[in-house]
Amino acid sequence: MKRCSWVDLSCPLYVLYHDEEWGKPVYDDKLLFEMLILESFQAGLSWKTILLKRDAFKKDFDDFDVQKVSKYTDEKIEKLMKNPDIIRHRLKIKSAVLNAKIFIEIQQKWGSFSDYLWHWTNGKVLQGNGILTKNDLSDKISADLRRLGMKFVGSIIIYSYLQAVGVIADHQASCFCRKEYL
Repeated sequence: MKRCSWVDLSCPLYVLYHDEEWGKPVYDDKLLFEMLILESFQAGLSWKTILLKRDAFKKDFDDFDVQKVSKYTDEKIEKLMKNPDIIRHRLKIKSAVLNAKIFIEIQQKWGSFSDYLWHWTNGKVLQGNGILTKNDLSDKISADLRRLGMKFVGSIIIYSYLQAVGVIADHQASCFCRKEYL
């Protein structure tokens, strides 16, 4: 089976992620929060690195419970900074806590983060071309999240997030996972 060219075929975890998770529309706030955190940690690194550390992130970030993450103290942040099983980047860890608080505010205003996210496309999956790293939609969502106070949510990170959670269907034309949504 032909897959997107970016898939590291030597890493079964990566292949599984591509085949079964990446690009499938997500409406569950818990998974949307998890992916937002992981995408922000991925900035400057490979996605393979994040995938290999995902279980450790899940454990150390309380299974991505947004309520718990939003209440992390300086003591918890220091504990995370000492854990070699995750990405030990102080600004990214602190932004995860801040972003959790803002994620909750968005949930309160919109009813769910999913409703907020999908309102940008009127609930529709957009077909990408498998080439872009950002677009007008990621620019708009990034600007709005930054306006609300989130960090590590630049347009390229948000585009990658939109791909991962299926708002933008961006499997390459030759990939067996590609589906046309338009």
